[in-house]
Amino acid sequence: MPVIAVDKPLNLTSHDVVNRARRARSTRRVGHTGTLDPLATGVLVLCVDDSTKVVQFMEADSKDYLAWISLGAGTPTLDAEGPVDEVAAVPELDAARVQGVLASFTGPQAQVPPQYSAIQVGGQRAYAVARAGGALDLPARNVVIHSLDLLGVYPSVDAAPRTFDPQSWTPADSSTIEPGHTFTLPPALGEYPTLLVRASVGSGTYLRSLARDVGAALGVPAHLGGLVRTRVGRYDLRDAVTVDDLPGATGIPDLAALDFPVIEADDRLARELRQGKRPAHPAQGRHVVTLNGDLVAVVDGDGEQLKVVRAWA
Repeated sequence: MPVIAVDKPLNLTSHDVVNRARRARSTRRVGHTGTLDPLATGVLVLCVDDSTKVVQFMEADSKDYLAWISLGAGTPTLDAEGPVDEVAAVPELDAARVQGVLASFTGPQAQVPPQYSAIQVGGQRAYAVARAGGALDLPARNVVIHSLDLLGVYPSVDAAPRTFDPQSWTPADSSTIEPGHTFTLPPALGEYPTLLVRASVGSGTYLRSLARDVGAALGVPAHLGGLVRTRVGRYDLRDAVTVDDLPGATGIPDLAALDFPVIEADDRLARELRQGKRPAHPAQGRHVVTLNGDLVAVVDGDGEQLKVVRAWA
């Protein structure tokens, strides 16, 4: 059964897309490898039927985004859902200084998640408490931000580019023959200076929190005026299908979805792994084990033996 990359449209939750996939594929067994907020669009990776077994191995995939960070206005949700609850004048923005601030956020760090998030503390969802007017003490989480590239500084979200070259995810040049990929962003909350940033981040990173923190580093409140996820692991947005195309989408098989080195087994090694044994093998780290091209197991090797993480019959 396939793994399918879907281009999630604006104003649908990730769960909405899962429900549509269940109806389109006539199965209850559909999962996804990482939530996208309703006001974000882009790559949502779905695993259908037996492919749900690979979800656990894909949740840690790195992700790429295009982010429109609006400065001078803060919101409770940290995005364009609003309402604006804090404003400040934005000083003249020098691109070199902004890129320097962005560079300071790369690497391993502790990030405080948004109050409007699905994180649970003591059995309570943070967003449920926030909607009721409260706030949870959300501990900072260790995340990694691989790169942040400033693509431009604009007077507002509406003045910023929305059409991009799908090969590089940079603003499309109108003089080129190749058609660009145009994105739909949520309605802007006002005329606020906006940074267009291309981000590559590790699992668990909140771009809404990044927008808040970048604003704070520049001395102003900020929110995420728009967000597009252009890549999850090996899935690029240019290869994603629309929600309407889900019924006939072929996707890719489980084995191709797993981004680990491959060990080609013989019958004995495959049998022992499927029995849960720990056969001797020199491999180190996480590997996929195959037999005649079929998926046998995901294993962890310590240089002496293999330990099964998950096996396929």
